[in-house]
Amino acid sequence: MRRDKGVTWEELFFDLAFVFAVIQLSALLRRNHDWLGTTQVLILFVSIYWTWVGTTVYANQRDIGNARDRVGIFALGLGNLVLALAIPGAYGDRGLLFGCAYLTIRFLLAGLALQNLHQWRAFFLGPFGVGSIVAGPLLLAGGLTSGTTRTVLWAIASLLDVSSPWILRRHLGRVRLLPLHYTHRYGLLLILVLGESVLEVGAVASTERLTAARLFAIGASYAFACALWWAYFVYGMWAFRRAIARAENQGDVRRSILLYGHLLFSSGVIAAAVGLAEVVSAPDQPLLPSDAALLCGGAALFLITFAYTHWRIHRQVAWRRLGAGLLCLLMLPLAMLTPGLAALIVLTLVIIAVSLVEQLILRRQGRGEFSGVGPDEQLETGGGRLGEADRRGEGDEWDTGPVVSD
Repeated sequence: MRRDKGVTWEELFFDLAFVFAVIQLSALLRRNHDWLGTTQVLILFVSIYWTWVGTTVYANQRDIGNARDRVGIFALGLGNLVLALAIPGAYGDRGLLFGCAYLTIRFLLAGLALQNLHQWRAFFLGPFGVGSIVAGPLLLAGGLTSGTTRTVLWAIASLLDVSSPWILRRHLGRVRLLPLHYTHRYGLLLILVLGESVLEVGAVASTERLTAARLFAIGASYAFACALWWAYFVYGMWAFRRAIARAENQGDVRRSILLYGHLLFSSGVIAAAVGLAEVVSAPDQPLLPSDAALLCGGAALFLITFAYTHWRIHRQVAWRRLGAGLLCLLMLPLAMLTPGLAALIVLTLVIIAVSLVEQLILRRQGRGEFSGVGPDEQLETGGGRLGEADRRGEGDEWDTGPVVSD
C-alpha cells in the first residue's frame, strides 16, 4: 500500500491559475446571469473544474517531486491561465482559444498519464482518455462554430466529462487513491472558491464610496463566507476523508462525494459570490430577481449538497441542513422586497444556526469539534505524512464522525 502524502508546492502553484479562472467566471456571471448566461458559465466551469480534477488525480497517483512532472504541472498551469484569459470572450471571438487551450491541457494530462500505464486499454477507459479523445475535440469543434451551435457542442462535451466517471465506474473503481491527499485537495478547492468570493466583494467595494451601510455589508459578506467555511471544514471535510479511507468501493465514494459533490459545493459558492457583490454594490436596495436567485440559490445549493453527501455516506437524511437549504430558497421573496443587506444577514444567521446546533449536539454526545485533521496526523505541505494510527484505521477518531445524524 502506498504511503499517503500531503499537498505539494507544485499543486499549490498550479492552483493560482485556477483561482484566476474562477475570478473570470464570476465576472462573466455577474455581467450576464439570466438563464442562458448562467448555463453558459456553468458549461465553462465544468471544463475548468475537470482540468483541476485531472491534475489532482495525476498528482495523487505520482510522486511529482521530479523535474519532468514538475515541468508538466507548470505547463498545465500555463494552459489553465490561457483558458482563463479566453473566458470573457469564450462565446465570442475567443471561443477557438478556449477550445484549443482545453484540448492542449487534456493532451498534456494524457501524455503524462501514459508514462505510467502498462496497457493502452486503461488509457482509453480512463478519464484522461475521455477528455483528450472525446470532450476535448468537441470543445475545439465548438470553438470553430458560433452562437447556439457552440453552446450545444460545449454542453455535450461538459455532459460527457461529468458522466464519464459514472459510465466508466467499473473500471475506475479498481483504482485506489490516497485519501489524505485527495480530500485535502478538495478542501483547498473550497478555500479557493471561498477566497474568490472575498476577492470579488473587495473588488466591488474598492470602486464604491465606503458608507456605513456598505461597510456593514462588507462585514456581513465576510461573515457569510466564514459561515460556509465553518459548515464545511468543521463538520464536513473530516467525514469525507474518513468515508473515502474506509470505503470498500472507494470509486463510488470519490465520484459521488468528492467529484460530483464538490462540483455542486463550488457552484453554490460562485453563484452566491455574485449575489454578495450586488449586495455590497447597493446594500440598501432590494436585489433583482436574478441576483436574489444567485445569492439565496447558492446558499441553498451549498447546504442541500451537504444533505446529499450525508445521505451518500450514512444513508440518513440530514434534516437540519436540508431544512436550512430549503429555508434559504424560501427567502427569495424577502431578498427582492427588502434591502439586500437584510436578506444577507438572515441567510448568514441561518447557516450559523445550523452549525451551532450541530456543535451543541456533538458536545452533548461527548465528541467535541472536528477540524478535519486528527491528533495523530502530521501534515506537512510538500511532504506530508499520515500518522500511524490513521494509516491503520485505528484510534478513537475513526469511530466517530463530524456529520451528526438527525
